[in-house]
Amino acid sequence: MQQAKGKPKSLSPCHCLNIRRASRSVTQFYEKVLEPSKLKITQYSLLRNLEAVGPATMSVLAKIMRIDRTTLNRNMKPLLAAGLITVNPGEDSRSRQVILTEAGRDTLLKTLELWDQAQALLEEYLGREELDSLEQSLAKLEALF
Repeated sequence: MQQAKGKPKSLSPCHCLNIRRASRSVTQFYEKVLEPSKLKITQYSLLRNLEAVGPATMSVLAKIMRIDRTTLNRNMKPLLAAGLITVNPGEDSRSRQVILTEAGRDTLLKTLELWDQAQALLEEYLGREELDSLEQSLAKLEALF
């Protein structure tokens, strides 16, 4: 099992910059742990959300994931190419429905162990109490705008 490493870095006087730097580091950490699956954390998240809601229009999926449709579309391209999702016409000519394929389900199942490992390592690094506090702060920040 890999270990989270590193000492706290010096902070900028800019809160936004500190949050963005931390976000990039966490993303890089998860992507390193998920590397054997060949999925980026954004792609894993997309597959997990799709698994949870079942077939969904792009608009619904983007809303659930709290990302814009352009970002969703960009994250979907490699998943489409790998056959992990399909996109079919929706109920009207303007909508498209995203569907998790069997290959997508298999990949998700295989990647779950790696994701669990990343979760455990991050909890070990920060400690449960600090992680709970961080998650409360993040939820509050997300409600800012």
